[in-house]
Amino acid sequence: MQQAFRTLFSDIQHFFRRRSPGDVQLGQVLVERGIITDKTLETALAAQRQRLIETGQAVRLGHIITELGLASETAVVAAINENFKISVASLSDNIRELILRQRGSLAERLPAPAIPIWLKLCTGALIVVTVTIVSFSYFIISRQKAQLFDQTVTVGTVSLNYFVNNARIPLIDNDILNLNTLIKEATATEGLRYAVVTDNRGLIRAHTDVDRIGTALASPTPMAPPEVRGDIAYFSFVAGSGEQMLNLTRQVIFQDKILGAVHVGVSLDFIEQLVDKEKGFIIYVTVVMMTVGLAIAVYLGLRFSKPILELVAATEAIGKGDYHHRVELNRQDELGNLATAFNQMGEALFKHTLTRQSFGKYVGEEVLEMILADPEKMWLKGHKNDATILFADIRGFTAYAEDREPEEVVDMLNTYFEIATRTIMNYGGYVDKFIGDGVLGVFGVPVFRKDHVERAVRTALDLQDQLHMRSIHGNPLLSSVGIGIHTGPIVAGNIGSQVKMEYTVIGDTVNLASRLSEMATPGEVLVTEAVYGRLRALVSVEPAGTRTIKGKIAPVETWRVTSIKQRAYVKSTD
Repeated sequence: MQQAFRTLFSDIQHFFRRRSPGDVQLGQVLVERGIITDKTLETALAAQRQRLIETGQAVRLGHIITELGLASETAVVAAINENFKISVASLSDNIRELILRQRGSLAERLPAPAIPIWLKLCTGALIVVTVTIVSFSYFIISRQKAQLFDQTVTVGTVSLNYFVNNARIPLIDNDILNLNTLIKEATATEGLRYAVVTDNRGLIRAHTDVDRIGTALASPTPMAPPEVRGDIAYFSFVAGSGEQMLNLTRQVIFQDKILGAVHVGVSLDFIEQLVDKEKGFIIYVTVVMMTVGLAIAVYLGLRFSKPILELVAATEAIGKGDYHHRVELNRQDELGNLATAFNQMGEALFKHTLTRQSFGKYVGEEVLEMILADPEKMWLKGHKNDATILFADIRGFTAYAEDREPEEVVDMLNTYFEIATRTIMNYGGYVDKFIGDGVLGVFGVPVFRKDHVERAVRTALDLQDQLHMRSIHGNPLLSSVGIGIHTGPIVAGNIGSQVKMEYTVIGDTVNLASRLSEMATPGEVLVTEAVYGRLRALVSVEPAGTRTIKGKIAPVETWRVTSIKQRAYVKSTD
């Protein structure tokens, strides 16, 4: 059984390979260009088949090759673009669709037709009306034809019985005159085309056509086997004139002796005439109903498609960030309810975006992303990590604030915090909190970066340069910032109560960085041996002495960072 499934999946894989232009030629193209070898291609194809067996999903050959590290995505994409004369940026693009546009058949290159709802409704209404009327009409006409045929048989039977009852005595007496007088009266009956009386030898004794008296009766060819109703037999046939006829026959019996038979012929053409007349009426009714149905369908189609188009336009507006876009539909139906719900969704999205933007300013964008991605994740409950802590604090701020208006103090602080926040975030750090005139920056959590120590030091030097430049053209207090940096283990997570919680970092590393910040002179960046030891090859330092730190038993050796080597460095990436 397992082998059968493997064979089935293999066949499915071959089907996908046959059907996908990207997989049919891609492997060979890559081999021809020397990007991979034949052996490498077989390895990729085997992995592709195995993936199909395990997951039941077909994976493109290009993805398999890059996942296995057999070739770079850049090389594969370049080969695809050059060989198939298309332009794709990555293997995630819809390569098959682009190839079909270039090399597919005309039907494959043409876009799928967009059929509006009102046209679909019109077409559906026409089909329903037409099928309904035609089916119903066919059923009615069939019943009418059957009823008219039965009625004709009944009328013919009445005439036949009349002739049989009045032909017994003349046949016994061989009274040809009375028989033909009786038959002559038959032509006065509407629809009755002939009446014939024969003797027991089959010779005609009376006929509406007197020239045929005395001849043998030639029975017409039935269109279907004769049917019998009591002692009457009847069948339909086509006369020489093309007229459809019903022939009815009954024997003339007297005292259990067969004297002969009576045959009458009734025209059936009136049935077809009535049916044709009904067909004409049905066609007229069908046209009228189709016209009415088409008008109703167009009205309903436009009535439904217009609000849908408005909802589509509103969806596009919401997708572009216009959360104030509203759908105005004064309808008391499901579409009206949908419009109301859509407007409520737009308002909720606006509030959500506003809340996210505002909340992100309090907790940091990275923390916000982690909260939204998994609000119940265990990291919120605290975990231990290695991180680098940067503390920046303004020297002489208390004296500065005493001599100035609160508005001026807040404006200066906001300028300082803006520069500090932007700089920390530019280097991939996280602004944990503002403590009075101090800033706590964290590198390495909540998003770990292996070069978090280097990022923190570069941030400190860059921040000092920016504050110095701003102090020249503004408030000199901005150049009075001291920065302390230490790296080591910290505990990060949610701290607080159910009423108020805060994502923050705690631990001896945080305390030591804070103490260094307090000791740093204006414009100075102090680091510990742990920081300097990680960056000896990059930084230029000056010994800042061994210092006694409150809460630390052993003295702490400190260094003053004066510069750091420049290199190609993208600030906000890993």
